[in-house]
Amino acid sequence: MNIIYMSKSVSGFSKMSKSNKIDWIVATYFNHNEDAKHIIKQYWNTNIKLQQLHDEFIENTITNYYLPFGVAPNFLINDKMYAIPMAIEESSVVAAASKAAKFWLDRGGFKAEVLSTTKIGQVHFMFHGNFKTLYAFFKTVKPKLFEATQPITKNMEKRGGGIIDIELRDKSESMDGYFQLHATFETLDAMGANFINSCLEQFAKTFREEALNYDDFSEKEKNIEIIMSILSNYVPDCLVRAEVSCPVNDLTENPDINPEEFAKKFIQAVKIAEVEPFRAVTHNKGIMNGIDAVVLATGNDFRAVEAGVHAYASRNGRYSSLTHAKIENDIFYFWIEIPLALGTVGGLTSLHPLVKLALELLHNPSAKELMQVVAVAGLAQNFAALRSLTTTGIQEGHMKMHLMNILNQFEATNEEKKTLIDYFKTHTATHSAVVEAIHNLRSKK
Repeated sequence: MNIIYMSKSVSGFSKMSKSNKIDWIVATYFNHNEDAKHIIKQYWNTNIKLQQLHDEFIENTITNYYLPFGVAPNFLINDKMYAIPMAIEESSVVAAASKAAKFWLDRGGFKAEVLSTTKIGQVHFMFHGNFKTLYAFFKTVKPKLFEATQPITKNMEKRGGGIIDIELRDKSESMDGYFQLHATFETLDAMGANFINSCLEQFAKTFREEALNYDDFSEKEKNIEIIMSILSNYVPDCLVRAEVSCPVNDLTENPDINPEEFAKKFIQAVKIAEVEPFRAVTHNKGIMNGIDAVVLATGNDFRAVEAGVHAYASRNGRYSSLTHAKIENDIFYFWIEIPLALGTVGGLTSLHPLVKLALELLHNPSAKELMQVVAVAGLAQNFAALRSLTTTGIQEGHMKMHLMNILNQFEATNEEKKTLIDYFKTHTATHSAVVEAIHNLRSKK
C-alpha cells in the first residue's frame, strides 16, 4: 500500500493497518525519523496474542504505555493482611504507603466499612406544561419503567441487585422546563456503567412513548424532549469509611518527637485542609495518589473516581479535606469517608492479565472489599504525607525516592548510582545537589 504524506490531515486513519498508522505518524510528525518508530515498537509485547489483546482495548493503538506496577505490603485491614498493588509513576508514593502500613500494623491496623453502595443514573428531559399533570403521569408510568427493563435487570436481580427506585425531580428553577428521572441502582461486584446506561435508555424510550398516549397531556405536553440518559459518576451514597486509631502515646517511633505535640500538630494540619481550599487541593491530591494507583492496578476507572471524589469534597459549598482527625479520651483517631464506585467483574477485570493478577493478589475481593482496600490506601498515603510535613518536611523523603530518576536522566552507571545513593543517605538530596554530585564524581575520573 503506497501512502502519500502531503499534510497533517488524514482520511481513513482508523482503517489503516497498525504498521501503516505508524508509518504515517513517523513520516508526518517526525520527519521520517526511524528513532521515533523504534521507540514505538520497543514497547510492543513479544507475545503476539497478548499484544493483540492490548491493541484491541482502545482504537488506533500503535504501542503500549508502561506505568510501574508496585506493591505496598504489610497492610492489616479488618484483621486481614494485604499486599496492595499500585500502578503509578510518581516517586515515593509506594514507599510512603508501605511505611504507613508498617506503622499501623503494630497499632491494630486499619478498620474499614462500606456504608452504602447505591449508584445513580438520570434521564434528563425538557417538559413545558403543568407539573401536576407531569407528576400524575409519572406515577402512572413508573411501574411500566420497571417492567420495560426486565430483560436488562433479570440477571442482576438474581444476584441481589437491580433498580432500587426511580424519582421524578423538578429542576426547572435551575433551567426552564428541565426535569429528571433520577434512578438509584445496586450493581454488586460490577461497576455497572453499561447496566445503568442500558436501563436509563430504556426508561427514556418508554417514558417518551407513554407520554404520546397519555390523555391528560395537551398536544404540546405529549412531546417530551429527552436530552440524554447517562449514569452519574457522583456517587455520594456509595460510601466507604476507613480509620486508624491508637493511644496518643503510641503515635511516634522517634524518641525525639513528643507524641502529644505530634498529634496536636497533625490535627491542626488536617484542620487547615478542612478550611483552606488551596491546601485542601494538594492534601486531597496526595490522598488520590494512593487511591488512583490501586484503582488503576485493578482495572477500574480512575477518572470517574477522581471526578466523584472531588465533587464530594465540595458537597458543603467549599472544597475541603477528605480526611479528618481528632483526639478523644487520649485516643488519636484519623479517618476518611469517600464515595467509590468500583467493580471486580466486567471491563478490564476479566481481560487484562495484570488486572487479574492484582485482584488475585488482593484475595479476589468483592467490590465492597475493594472499596475498603482503596480507601485504606488513600488514608495511608495521607497519613504518611502529613507525618512528613509536620516533622521532617516532605522533600527529604520524596527527593531520596526521586534520586534514581535524576541519576537515570544523567545516564549514571551502576557504579555511579551505588556511590551517589550511599552519599545521599547522609546528605540532602535536592535536584541541584544531585547534579553537582554527579559532576564532581565524574570530574575525579
